[in-house]
Amino acid sequence: MPVIAFANSKGGSGKTTSALLLAQALAAHRPTTLIDADPRHPITTWAEKEGRPETLTVVTNTSEKTILDEIEEAAARDPFVIIDLEGTASRLMSYAISQADLVVIPMKEQQQDALAALDVIEEIHRDMKATRRRIPYAVLFTQSRAAVKSRTARHISAQFRDNDRIDCFTTEIHERDAFAAMFSIGGTVAGMSPDLVNGLDKALENIEAFRAEVIAKLRAIRDGQEGRAA
Repeated sequence: MPVIAFANSKGGSGKTTSALLLAQALAAHRPTTLIDADPRHPITTWAEKEGRPETLTVVTNTSEKTILDEIEEAAARDPFVIIDLEGTASRLMSYAISQADLVVIPMKEQQQDALAALDVIEEIHRDMKATRRRIPYAVLFTQSRAAVKSRTARHISAQFRDNDRIDCFTTEIHERDAFAAMFSIGGTVAGMSPDLVNGLDKALENIEAFRAEVIAKLRAIRDGQEGRAA
């Protein structure tokens, strides 16, 4: 079953938010496990609040020594496994990436995030050599403006989108009130009341577009693997 790792060696890149949004969207259709491998355990804290879907299992990682077993057990149980990795380069990150069917690299349109994303891409290529297999990855722009972007943001985005060697999601995770609110009030974005958060309909559209693009990438990866096997 697909294992999707969210990795960026810089904190504050939107990694945890995007991982939780995808997990919620996938769990609405199929049972999903979300492994919280961030030492701060923000998703574990979220899961302790009311509103977590029964189809979404949250596993709290304890150390690099257990991550491989946690991934294996989750993949044997549920159709989708998502891993929210710590915001620093580590052996745990390398272990998780080596097991991933897709690595999502979230980043804000800022220079420090861009440099950290490039570090993760280099790590993925090292892991490819170590495991002797291709590990697909794609950059996801997060906390972006849905309307007018700054000149700096456009420049940083173009450096990735115009690079033929780097796959980028067309969908961006925009800065939305609902995405911040889920960590404070718990539950899913789909379960929120429009009376409590602004722009809920746009937030839900954003999540669904992200889910659909992830599924499309996973299918393309699977079809490519089957084609090479044939």
